[in-house]
Amino acid sequence: MNSKEFIKALNHITEEKNISKDVVFEAMELALATAYKKNFGSKTNVKVEIDRETGDIKVISYYVVVDDFDDGTDTTDEEGNVVHIPPEINVDAQILLEDAKELDPNAKIGDTIYREVTPKDFGRVAAGTAKQVLTQKIREAERTQVLEEFKDKQGEMMMGLLAMEDLRNYYVDLGKTRAILPKSEMIPGEVVKMGTSLRVYITKVEETTKGPLILCSRKHYGFVKRLFETEIPELADGTIELYAVVREPGIRSKVAVFSNQDNVDPIGACIGEHGTRIANILKELNGEKVDLVKYSENPEEFIQNALSPAKNVTVNITDPVKKEALAIVTDDNLSLAIGKKGSNIKLASRLTKYKIEINSLEKINEQANK
Repeated sequence: MNSKEFIKALNHITEEKNISKDVVFEAMELALATAYKKNFGSKTNVKVEIDRETGDIKVISYYVVVDDFDDGTDTTDEEGNVVHIPPEINVDAQILLEDAKELDPNAKIGDTIYREVTPKDFGRVAAGTAKQVLTQKIREAERTQVLEEFKDKQGEMMMGLLAMEDLRNYYVDLGKTRAILPKSEMIPGEVVKMGTSLRVYITKVEETTKGPLILCSRKHYGFVKRLFETEIPELADGTIELYAVVREPGIRSKVAVFSNQDNVDPIGACIGEHGTRIANILKELNGEKVDLVKYSENPEEFIQNALSPAKNVTVNITDPVKKEALAIVTDDNLSLAIGKKGSNIKLASRLTKYKIEINSLEKINEQANK
């Protein structure tokens, strides 16, 4: 590749990949200087200059004029060890005044003398180095673009294509990059097929030495939150608001909502006509149950709503400072209030931020009659 072809190719690549030409030129100059030292001698007083217009490459050797060579000094530290202090100017870059005058009759102490030392076959080295540098810079630019595109996606839901899997992870194609979906972050019990579209919740976006790392999940509570925001237009326009979401993945989620308009029922808005909206959400959640809870500023009422699907719940706040409450239910509602393995009361406690104790009305009456 001659200089003109090189400049043409460089201009095309930098424009296509949105890479700064100066960054590429500077990287190439450093890489070519290293290549020169490796292939044509180990002198340190060398720099490479590339003409930005023509692409012509020059290897320049430079020397600082001195009255005597200085290779540093030796001294001893507090423990008596000999320590070498290097010179301010590397020995390779020093030239005596008398020798300097042969190159430049006007040279004087402290001057820097430059001399071109470009080897005849340096073009071969330059071509290989240019390819390596461009490949590296393209890779870096692509990583930067991916990071820029996805840095604000953390906490968001995206649609991707299930591209591949290994023992521990699925890999979801998001267009310009692939996200890692750990199998441990799948909804328990769900089965997926390669090549199918999949909604995922982005849990982490960070830069690593190997490029951007994007982690995602389908069992995070944020996945349910974003599903509701996607399926319920009233959430998007602010007519109703989502107060909180708690979740036991694969078992049950509780979603607390409230309305900003008296004539809009927040629960009904989430269910939709003929249950279509909530049906779409449940389908995505692989059959996981979802309790829609009407939020109330009254903690007793909120706790009562949160213990759904249990009905006829009476709540007393026993300690408002410690946020402790007693919920009284009938025997036929006790198991519903507690839930399988205590899941319902645990989720209700997390949703309301109250420690809830449950007792049955019948048991309380028995104790009172003793």
